[in-house]
Amino acid sequence: QVQLVESGGGLVQAGGSLRLSCAASGSIYSINAMEWYRQAPGKQRELVGGITSSGSTNYADSVKGRFTISRGNTKNTVYLQMNSLKPEDTAVYYCRAKTYGSTWWWGQGTQVTVSL
Repeated sequence: QVQLVESGGGLVQAGGSLRLSCAASGSIYSINAMEWYRQAPGKQRELVGGITSSGSTNYADSVKGRFTISRGNTKNTVYLQMNSLKPEDTAVYYCRAKTYGSTWWWGQGTQVTVSL
C-alpha cells in the first residue's frame, strides 16, 4: 500500500504563489508516476499534471507555464509549484500515485483558494 499526504494549501491573492507537497510512504518503491488533480466545487476532478519515475512531466493546458511539478531529493515527495494563481485555480488539490502494478492511490487533498 501507498499512503499520500498533501500539504501546503491555503488562501492566496490572485497573482500569488503556493507550493503544494505530496509525501508518499509505504510501498514507495512500487510507484512509477505521481500526478496532481484538482476538483472545484460543482466540477469534475481534472488532471493538473504529472511526473514519471524518469522525471518526465506533463501539464494541463490551463496550467502550462504557471505550474511546475518536481520531485524531492528522496523521490518520495512531489511538489506542485503554482505561480500566477487565478481565482479559477481555486479547488481541492489531490495527489495520486500509480504503481508498476497499475494500482492507484489517492491523498486526502488540500484546499487552495485564490481570491481577487
